[in-house]
Amino acid sequence: MLCARRVGGLGTRAAAAWPERAGLGRLGARIRARGVSTSWSPVGAAFNVKPQGRRLDLFGERRGLFGVPELSAPEGFQIAQENALRKADSLVARVCSLPPGPRTVLLFDELSDSLCRVADLADFVKIAHPEPAFREAAEEACRSIGTAVEKLNTNVELYQSLQKLLADPKLVDSLDPETRRVAELFMFDFEISGIHLDKEKRRRAVDLNVRILDLSSTFIMGTHFPNKIEKHLLPEHIHQNFVVTGNHVVVDGLHAEAPDDLVREAAYKIFLYPNAGQLHCLEELLSNRDLLAKLVGYSSYAHRALQGTIAKNPETVMQFLEKLSDKLSERTLKDFEMIQGMKMKLNPQNSELMPWDPPYYSGVIRAERYNIEPSLYCPFFSLGACMEGLNILFTRLLGITLFAEQPARGEVWCEDVRKLAVVHESEGLLGYIYCDFFQRADKPHQDCHFTIRGGRLKEDGDYQLPVVVLMLNLPHPSRNLPTLLTPGMMENLFHEMGHAMHSMLGRTRYQHVTGTRCPTDFAEVPSILMEYFANDYRVVNQFARHYQTGQSLPKNMVSRLCESKKVCAAAEMQLQVFYAALDQIYHGKHPLRASTTDILRETQERFYGLPYVPNTAWQLRFSHLVGYGAKYYSYLMSRAVASMVWKECFQRDPFNRAAGERYRREMLAHGGGKEPMLMVQGMLQKRPSIDDFVSALVSDLDPDFETFLMDSE
Repeated sequence: MLCARRVGGLGTRAAAAWPERAGLGRLGARIRARGVSTSWSPVGAAFNVKPQGRRLDLFGERRGLFGVPELSAPEGFQIAQENALRKADSLVARVCSLPPGPRTVLLFDELSDSLCRVADLADFVKIAHPEPAFREAAEEACRSIGTAVEKLNTNVELYQSLQKLLADPKLVDSLDPETRRVAELFMFDFEISGIHLDKEKRRRAVDLNVRILDLSSTFIMGTHFPNKIEKHLLPEHIHQNFVVTGNHVVVDGLHAEAPDDLVREAAYKIFLYPNAGQLHCLEELLSNRDLLAKLVGYSSYAHRALQGTIAKNPETVMQFLEKLSDKLSERTLKDFEMIQGMKMKLNPQNSELMPWDPPYYSGVIRAERYNIEPSLYCPFFSLGACMEGLNILFTRLLGITLFAEQPARGEVWCEDVRKLAVVHESEGLLGYIYCDFFQRADKPHQDCHFTIRGGRLKEDGDYQLPVVVLMLNLPHPSRNLPTLLTPGMMENLFHEMGHAMHSMLGRTRYQHVTGTRCPTDFAEVPSILMEYFANDYRVVNQFARHYQTGQSLPKNMVSRLCESKKVCAAAEMQLQVFYAALDQIYHGKHPLRASTTDILRETQERFYGLPYVPNTAWQLRFSHLVGYGAKYYSYLMSRAVASMVWKECFQRDPFNRAAGERYRREMLAHGGGKEPMLMVQGMLQKRPSIDDFVSALVSDLDPDFETFLMDSE
């Protein structure tokens, strides 16, 4: 209840309150534009060169990770967690002694913040820091704070202090909308832990929560675990595509891009062969989630998980998925026919279309039709140019500039991490983005956004500035060559920066709802919207220059790239509908009507169309069932909202400042402090229906004839 509300798939957290610089301003107050700090420099140049080390800081004070003094050494996590727990005890005593009122919510939020500032920072450090001692200390801090949170979740007196507030109609009416929503969110989180139940049921709820956490961790590990097969069972000529150890061939993935049909087929059948332990783990996870949901008053886990989302309930989600599937069906069949035609052309002896075929053959069709070899594009997308492109876009759209700032000694965990100050033209410094963009050993291979510190209005009237990390896995620049991005990498950069801007501009009074701490089906809207900007020639033309010649990226190359993404896109979207429907059924009515594998087969036949392959169990590799349980549909719904916002507000002019300010005011500024559908309605000036969402997604698949006409001029 009290620690950060997580945004599944983003890696997003909230946390932290470090000492601020003087005069950072108050929430909602406009302050004069400041002079640029002498430590700030242009953002583009900072990313196209190797860092020159920290020579000037060698004898300076070691500030600690993210500027937290205690974290100059691993042992500092122990000090930080002890300080946080002492402050938490003091705040609990204050909450319980005060009469109920608005101050109750402020103190709850401060209590949450005091714990999250350690736990969420530690959550990032335990996976990203290159030094084992820091990772281990961070892991221990996570456990310690987690134990404290479990105790607070069962503190009846603390719960009753909030209950008294929400049970008094006069007091509730006196709360402003954001305060009331935050109070209700805290209460919702409390009741998920079963604190409103009698003692025996409360103990049962705690046990179920612990069991679910353990099962989730075990299941996630199992989704990545390789399978092996005796090598004599596979044709010898394909052994070289896999790892061979002794008498076994080890398969650690689907090899979806392998040109050889037999390699893809073998990988699919071996990697997805059911593991009895993993199957039992999934069944236990789904069953325990259902038991917990029913114990705390919901008819299914999906009903519990969808509280407060755009969709609101699983019935609406299934209606959305069924309508989308119906609209896609003809297009999907045409895509499958086109893919099968390419397979027949390249492999006439075995032309039946199977689930392991679409990723490879759609790529072949795309390349043949549009000539979008990534190496043709990379020279135009140096990392520095892309960062400058983001800077231009944010300046023109939102009045925001990104400046590179030299970190202090000990402030970053790796010397190639860059620190950006986010500065508004009239409001001044809004927060910091740490850019952990480059590959290194043991770094997680995922692109994600972490909120290290959430914004909030402090008791003294100052605003606690947000701090986030963007993590990518890009190649390092060299002496003669900047980091060059593929079009996919460039789009991912824009996507993650969308999350970062949400964190910077979601300047809420309460850290519990700051930035990306909002319902899952809304959290991806700002990041997906940035993909539309990344695929618009008017935006790309502002920054895409050949790193050697300075030549602009030709318009027809951008057009080809954008149109190529629509090749077989209906079949890909249909696959996502299948995954989302499977997720809903697994988290719907229990006991399940059949085994998870039988449900997979039925759902695949209904929502996808390609045949189920006997003796496979794809659901055992579906890692999103943990972080996105009952919410996998969020990717599709967020894309629908982003598409509508793009078409209504930015397609005519992607640099429209009035539209940018409205976007900030209606959607970004509230974080999770306002009902998501109200934010969408405020931006679009209408309340979209399920049919509107479906139409937005399907219309994105249409060829852009205007683009072709422009290209032919």
